[in-house]
Amino acid sequence: MPPLIHRYVRVIDAVNYRLGRIVMYGIFGMIGVLLWSSISKTFFLPSLWTLEVAQFSMVAYYMLGGPYSLQLGSNVRMDLFYHNWTDVRKAWFDAFTVLFLLFYLGVLLYGALSSLSYSLEYGERNPTAWRPYLWPIKAIMVSGIVLMLLQALSEFFKDVARIRGEEL
Repeated sequence: MPPLIHRYVRVIDAVNYRLGRIVMYGIFGMIGVLLWSSISKTFFLPSLWTLEVAQFSMVAYYMLGGPYSLQLGSNVRMDLFYHNWTDVRKAWFDAFTVLFLLFYLGVLLYGALSSLSYSLEYGERNPTAWRPYLWPIKAIMVSGIVLMLLQALSEFFKDVARIRGEEL
């Protein structure tokens, strides 16, 4: 494989690994928000912001943690036949199926950019009592989709290298 692809895989893997390791601790933030929500509903006046902050943080956790999950191979697979295959056959299958993922992520990115653009242009707010702006979470979603697209391409390059008998 060309040195440019080696460098691309190294950089994207490093970025997504480090970001994933940071984002995985976001679960504690969500626990804190939901704990406060429970306490405030039980003993005090219920907070309006807790449900939306928990939802937004879950979206950020999911979208930014996805590339890390893909990198580690923690994604869900139909393992009925896959586990019996050789590494080269798995690489062929993964290289083929990642093309569908790349197409899906491309369509998803197109829609996310359109939604982010609309949100920025019109100052879109969530129609609830708290009424937070939606562009920050939409920007995080776009970032997560871009990182997932880059990681999927990295996985494709690793599969092609494995087919050729090389390691990246």
